Amino acid sequence: MAGKASKDTRIALAGAAVAKMERDQKRRAGNGATQKQGSFMRLIFGIFPLLVIPVVLYNLLAAFGGSVQVVDASGQIVQTQAAPLASLLSERFLGLPMISGVEWELTNGDAIVLLAVIFLFLEILKSTSTGTATIVNHGISLLLFILCLVQFLLMPNFATSTFFILTAMTLLDVLAGVIVTIVSARRDFGVAGDV
Repeated sequence: MAGKASKDTRIALAGAAVAKMERDQKRRAGNGATQKQGSFMRLIFGIFPLLVIPVVLYNLLAAFGGSVQVVDASGQIVQTQAAPLASLLSERFLGLPMISGVEWELTNGDAIVLLAVIFLFLEILKSTSTGTATIVNHGISLLLFILCLVQFLLMPNFATSTFFILTAMTLLDVLAGVIVTIVSARRDFGVAGDV
């Protein structure tokens, strides 16, 4: 009787194991499309340099922020010494009272730079991988730096300290990304080659 009970228990356990394997197979088959979509989004995230976001935000401010033209008494347009966008960038974005009694003020330009610092940190984290998407990301980041440099040198609304810092950050993204990728690849090569 004890032998029959143990045999029945083994059959029940085997049946439960087979049922669990079938459920797992169905779940994996159902998640196949989700995994493919997730890997596509991961690829886009890996290729897309995040510093594009603050640069595009600055470009939108430059395009829709308007330009200031000073006209003298004779009706001639006078060359201004500061970028037309400088007044918009120095406007208050956020102000918080501090315990010390003063008010801390964050300007529009400071907010863009803060956003860019966060994205630069994420870009450096992304550059630790050595895949093809990372190499493409470095190439696009280099193109972004060249675009920012041209805008800084040639366009009046881009001759501000805020945009100069954004341009420097895009350069740092390219340099740090390439250096971190090379160090990561060398480490991977050293581990695989038993060096």
